[in-house]
Amino acid sequence: MPQHVPSRLRAAPPSAPQHRPALPPHPRRIVFLAHRDLDNPSAGGSELLVDKLADGLTRLGHQVTLLCGGPASFRDYRVVSAGGPYGHYLRARSAFARQVGDCDLLVEVCNGMPYLAPLWHQGPTLCLVNHVHTDLWKMRFGGPLAPAARIGRRLEHWALTGAQQRNLLVAVSTSTAHALGAIGVARDRIRVVHNGVEEPGPRAERSPEPLFVAVGRLVEYKRIDLLLRLWERVRPVTGGRLLIVGNGPERSRLEQLAGPGVEFTGYVSEAEKHRLLCAAWLLLHPSAVEGWGLVVTEAAARETPTVAFDVPGLTDSVVDGETGVLARGESSFAAAWCALALSGQRRELMGKAARERAAQFRWDRTVRQFRAVAAEAVRGWAP
Repeated sequence: MPQHVPSRLRAAPPSAPQHRPALPPHPRRIVFLAHRDLDNPSAGGSELLVDKLADGLTRLGHQVTLLCGGPASFRDYRVVSAGGPYGHYLRARSAFARQVGDCDLLVEVCNGMPYLAPLWHQGPTLCLVNHVHTDLWKMRFGGPLAPAARIGRRLEHWALTGAQQRNLLVAVSTSTAHALGAIGVARDRIRVVHNGVEEPGPRAERSPEPLFVAVGRLVEYKRIDLLLRLWERVRPVTGGRLLIVGNGPERSRLEQLAGPGVEFTGYVSEAEKHRLLCAAWLLLHPSAVEGWGLVVTEAAARETPTVAFDVPGLTDSVVDGETGVLARGESSFAAAWCALALSGQRRELMGKAARERAAQFRWDRTVRQFRAVAAEAVRGWAP
């Protein structure tokens, strides 16, 4: 598409200083700098969000590149590997210069460990934040590794408040926006763009027997070990099965903790996830914190309510008492789990309310909102 250039720039006399070429109102060449590609075995909600944004922007005519660590898969947009899962943080700058060269907008996806892109990229930069890892650092690096947790927390906070101080930040929920404000990010630099969900295909049958499902990467902060302990209190009341869907470094330890009626499925296809979320009586989400909790909306679109803790992110995706229950402690989580399992009518009402709310969140809306923020980031950039 031709770019309009003001006549005063076209007619500049030979002695006039050189001006930087005007940027388009909507950035055409967009680069996402992220930890993983969606096909990475460790991929989760953040990778799905980036994929939906990149694919949606590509369909709108933008030239999109994902620069990431680990394997790179073929997609409708370009995917480039900058190295291994951790080494690519150090190689991001050189990989960008060598394999990308230039762009109208660089989107740094900050999931704990930052790339510090504004320090080396001379152009508009936008920061995408799922959640701030303040309390997760000590959960991931405890005991003798506590110093590493303190360093990681300080680096993340400085990256979001210092390195990004001239740029806009996109938060995936109001909770994340509040967390950014709490560490010192100016409120006028934060934009909220919610996750979306696809319209699911034809419904699969609900399980005739009690079936409870937890879906996610098996890492510490998802607290599946807590769910397994609560299952021992719930199972004598409800009976049925508990399915743990997903993979991760915690799997072997969790399998050793699991009692009767627990099954670990590992990674499943999207079709199988759809079937399980339709069949489930409840989605269980014991996570300590989320940016949004994408699987909550995926379950809601299939009329499956959620029992979760009253923590950041999940307070955004679950409407307490309407689309699910937000528990304030372990006992209230177990009590809500039992109560909903024993009341089919209440589950059905919550499921219908969950589906209606999920209809408000669609990926095309997410892409349009993100595109508007991207344009704002380009317009507001000053060299």
